[in-house]
Amino acid sequence: MLENTFKKVQAASRKLGLVEVEKINRILLDLAEAAEIHVDTILLENKKDLDRMPESDPKYDRLKLTETRIKDIAKDLRNVAALPSPLGISLEQKAMQNGLTIQKITVPLGVVGIIYEARPNVTFDVFSLCLKSGNACILKGGSDAEFSNTRIVEVIQSVLEKHHIDSNVITLLPSDRSATTELLNAVGFVDIIIPRGSQGLINYVRDNAKVPVIETGAGIVHTYFDEAGDLSKGIDIVFNSKTRRVSVCNALDCLIVHRKRISDLPELVKKLASQKVKLFADAAAYEVLKQTYPAELLEPASDEHFGIEFLDYKMSIRTVDTLENALDHIARYSSKHSEAIVSEDNFTTELFMKSVDAAAVYANASTAFTDGAQFGLGAEIGISTQKLHARGPMALREMTSYKWLIRGQGTVRQ
Repeated sequence: MLENTFKKVQAASRKLGLVEVEKINRILLDLAEAAEIHVDTILLENKKDLDRMPESDPKYDRLKLTETRIKDIAKDLRNVAALPSPLGISLEQKAMQNGLTIQKITVPLGVVGIIYEARPNVTFDVFSLCLKSGNACILKGGSDAEFSNTRIVEVIQSVLEKHHIDSNVITLLPSDRSATTELLNAVGFVDIIIPRGSQGLINYVRDNAKVPVIETGAGIVHTYFDEAGDLSKGIDIVFNSKTRRVSVCNALDCLIVHRKRISDLPELVKKLASQKVKLFADAAAYEVLKQTYPAELLEPASDEHFGIEFLDYKMSIRTVDTLENALDHIARYSSKHSEAIVSEDNFTTELFMKSVDAAAVYANASTAFTDGAQFGLGAEIGISTQKLHARGPMALREMTSYKWLIRGQGTVRQ
């Protein structure tokens, strides 16, 4: 039973809210240095995890840490330290006729539970954002990253102890399924749960949690190449959206092409062949591509190839006759994460951006930018695809709630 563990985290959370911002920043800066100092031991544990996973697994790239990635993590930690505190911000203040002064200020969420899969970098990201926003965090990583996560949390807790901060402000749960069940049912101890990972993970958490859930992560991403699309822009956007990092949630899954531009499709996807991207094309697109795209990388699409987050070097193609058809396809299959249009027609572009229901909607830009750092928010806890509390990249401000402070002079209600 983990109830005693949850109680310790809750107690640590209450104390964390009293720590000065300057001390929080020093901890983050020291942690950045510690990550670089302990890079060899972190990579050694990461290799133990990697050795248990075939390189062909789409999650392999997410799981893998390198010296460069550790340096980038350290840079992100320093960036978070440099950001202003999201706490104690006055959102609203007014003096009432009855003599009360009412103020609305930002406060921590409290205890945040994070359930995530094979992404050990998330351990650093979550901790930095939770610490800076005054939240304690309970981490439930996947068994795929067990060695990596354990070592990272050891490094984090050693820095906390150096600064005389209760190390229970970050707690890593056992990797077994029973720990997940207990976390999902930790009513009264955990304030919010955020799942990061596949659609299957998110669905499981949403369907089984008694603690409130913020859905993040799953991205079924489309880019619509319009009748008025610029081919040069389209080539670069499609290639970048699909191949920059195929294992992340903002990677392109489905290219939608206006039928009047079907003759440009071979050029639009030509560069993808260099990265061995397999295409699942509908009948019209297949007929055009079978003359130019490598046969071993081209298959006719079936219904199962749409509405899927590939997280791999794979992409589907849908041909449409109108913008309305494109919007209907996106409405049917989108996970409301990131969607894009390539068009030089302002009316079409604005109609697309107003009509599409997603956390991030792009015009003539790659969906690879859906990222807290790219939005100028520092690191992120995840990309929220729902509409309550937060939507899009969840960074420091999104890791807060608010409360009302009411001051009187012996004031009573008549």
